[in-house]
Amino acid sequence: MKEDDKMVIPSKGFTHGGKFHSDDVFATAFLRILNPDIKIQRGFEVPEDFDGIVYDIGRGEFDHHQSDKKYRENGCPYAAFGLLWAAYGECVVSAEEAAYFDEKFIQPLDLSDNTGCANTLAQIVDEFNPGWDSYEPYDYGFWRAVDMAEIILKNHFTSVAGIERGRKLVQKAMEESDGRILVLDRFAPWKQEVIGSTYQFVVYPSNRGGYSIQGVAVSREDQSLVCEFPKEWWGAATEDLQKMSGIPTHRFCHPNGFLCAAETLEDAIKVAEYAIANKE
Repeated sequence: MKEDDKMVIPSKGFTHGGKFHSDDVFATAFLRILNPDIKIQRGFEVPEDFDGIVYDIGRGEFDHHQSDKKYRENGCPYAAFGLLWAAYGECVVSAEEAAYFDEKFIQPLDLSDNTGCANTLAQIVDEFNPGWDSYEPYDYGFWRAVDMAEIILKNHFTSVAGIERGRKLVQKAMEESDGRILVLDRFAPWKQEVIGSTYQFVVYPSNRGGYSIQGVAVSREDQSLVCEFPKEWWGAATEDLQKMSGIPTHRFCHPNGFLCAAETLEDAIKVAEYAIANKE
C-alpha cells in the first residue's frame, strides 16, 4: 500500500449494529487494513453530524439496501464489502488482481448477502453471532469475526505481494530454460507467469529435500494439465516408479498426478522429459 493511501480513509467509520454478516465484517476488516487507526462505531441510526465513512447502512455510497443498489456488469449485486473493494481495492493490489479477487472471493460473499444463497465462508461468519438463547452481546461476536476476517485478508495480500516479488526471478528462469521444462533454483510463486506459456512442467527444490516436478495447468480456471504424468505412476510406490520410469531417484508421484519428486535435479528433469515424450 502506498504511503499516502491511508490518508484517503477517514479516521472514523460507522456500520449497523445487531446481527452481522460477511459483508460488514469483511468491510470492517478491510478498512482496518487500509487505516489501522480507524475507529468503527456500530449502531442502528447514523448520527446526523457523523463525519466518517458509513457502510452497510444509511443508503449511501457504501450501502446496498436501497432500491437503486449497484450491480456488476455480470449481474452480481454489490454488498458493502464489494462496494468498498471497488473504491479501494487497488490501494493494496494491482488492477488485475483486484478484479480477480472480486470475482473469486468477494462476489460469492456479496451474492450470499443479497440473496441468502449458501456460501461456506458467509456461514462461518454468521456463526459468530450469538445463539438465539444467548445473552452474549452482538458486538462481542462481531469483533471476533472481524479479527478472523482481517487475518484472511492480510494473508491474501501477503501472498499477492510474494507473487510480485518472485516475478522477476521466474521471468529470468523462463528466459534461461528451454520453453518446455522451467527450472527454478529456488521455489518462487510461478503460476501467474507460467500458466498460458509454452512451459509444461516446473522443477524446483522441495522443502522435503530433493526436487519437485509440477505440471502446469491449462489456465487459472481450468486446472487440468497441459501435460500429465503417465497414469500408471499416480500413487505408485517408489520402487515401482523407478522400475516404470527407469529413473534411479524417482521417488514419488501424487495420486492425482499433478506432482512428482526425485532426489537429484538431473533425475527431476528426466521425469519431466519422460512425461513429455510419452504424452498421451
